[in-house]
Amino acid sequence: MDEIIDAIKEIAHRIDEVIKMKDLGYNNSSNSSGEDQLKLDVQSDLIIENTFAKVKIVKDLVSEEKEGLYHLHDDGKYTICYDPLDGSSLVDVNLSIGSIFGIYEGELKGENLLASAYIVYGPRIEMLIVSRDTKPMLYSTRRNHFQKVGEVTLDEKGKLNAPGGTQMNWTKTHKNFVDSLFGEGYRLRYSGAMVPDLHQLLLKGGGLFSYPPTSDTPNGKLRQLFEVIPFALMYEQAGGQAIDANGKRLMELVPSHPHDTSPCFFGSNYEIEALKKAYGITK
Repeated sequence: MDEIIDAIKEIAHRIDEVIKMKDLGYNNSSNSSGEDQLKLDVQSDLIIENTFAKVKIVKDLVSEEKEGLYHLHDDGKYTICYDPLDGSSLVDVNLSIGSIFGIYEGELKGENLLASAYIVYGPRIEMLIVSRDTKPMLYSTRRNHFQKVGEVTLDEKGKLNAPGGTQMNWTKTHKNFVDSLFGEGYRLRYSGAMVPDLHQLLLKGGGLFSYPPTSDTPNGKLRQLFEVIPFALMYEQAGGQAIDANGKRLMELVPSHPHDTSPCFFGSNYEIEALKKAYGITK
């Protein structure tokens, strides 16, 4: 596993350089979900592919930018599912963006996720790594090297509210719940990129990130294997919760396709329990 983490650290520095130096325009192509690809998306995906091609324990890759599995090594043990550049459309306005990695062994489902990591490209490069038997560990760059900062733990109740999706497409239940959090004094924090928003909640003690079922995306927008499940492990190990709109743990998801999506809610215990009550979830 150390080989994989070292590879992710190398990837972080290489993608950060591409973000700062390369063309920000579109690539005249689309990804597996039909979204227009920025040149940065394609370049970041290639950096990750080429880096893991040197790591013999990695069997396959699954990327947001590709359909299906990309095979690397017959003798490999792990599958890496990743979003190479979450929030790439925000680069031209100079907001923080990120990369997400889920490390699976065996069938691609929540219970087989062994570890996850994400990178934030901002004023500094920061990275969080977590496994099933550790708390999330924060690393930050100093003089182009990652240095350990410390463990991250969520408070029982947070102060931040990050509601995703277009409000006109929310259900009345969800809108009322979001409004109730603001009525309690929660502060809005939503950039339009999953990585920096969830990173901020983790480092600021907690709150709620929500991407509910909506009228235009009833199955959610965020991908299970390389966005939802990796962050679910991060939040559970930090002492919080991660569920879908029915109250099911996101770590129990079993995707039927590499690009399946799911509604998702990540947060401290107080906010998730309040959401369950608002949604009428009794289990």
